[in-house]
Amino acid sequence: MKRFIGRLILKLIGWEILGERPPHDKFVLIAAPHTSNWDLPIMLSIALVFDIKLHWIGKHTLFRFPYGWFMRFLGGIPIDRRAPQGMVGQVADAFRNSEKLVIVVPPEGTRGRAEYWKSGFYWMAKEAGVPIVTGVLDYKEKRGGFGPGIYPSDDIKADMDKFRAFYKGRTAKFPECFGPVRLKEEETA
Repeated sequence: MKRFIGRLILKLIGWEILGERPPHDKFVLIAAPHTSNWDLPIMLSIALVFDIKLHWIGKHTLFRFPYGWFMRFLGGIPIDRRAPQGMVGQVADAFRNSEKLVIVVPPEGTRGRAEYWKSGFYWMAKEAGVPIVTGVLDYKEKRGGFGPGIYPSDDIKADMDKFRAFYKGRTAKFPECFGPVRLKEEETA
């Protein structure tokens, strides 16, 4: 039923699926380009088609009574920023303690233009030993879906070159808001 609903929504808005279901049970999903609030319902519809439950991370205070149960129902995973292992360590623990887990991260960190992506997605996947799967919404082609899964290596620039190649030519809802695919860490690597 979920797949039918996802396909119906995509058909009604004129979108098509790009790629196939990732073969991994655990991965970090890059949500890019992320320039519009419309990105969320479209990506959720695509996830329904592929029967993928998406999770997201949020500040632990969002999960307090009375809304905590609802945030968890929506796929939220609480992160305590004061914890000694930090956000990356907590996410890596969540992966280690789950049989299936997909955490979606918009690496731009904003819907506005960012000159650098935030690198948390990269370090989470590296520490957890899971791949980073490229998720995309191409508004020009009206196609969305998934690209390859890339395991982070010890060469951050080479890894980012793969992401740059995948996202080259993809069109955001607001193209002027989609900045370069790069990390600050590349400059020091």
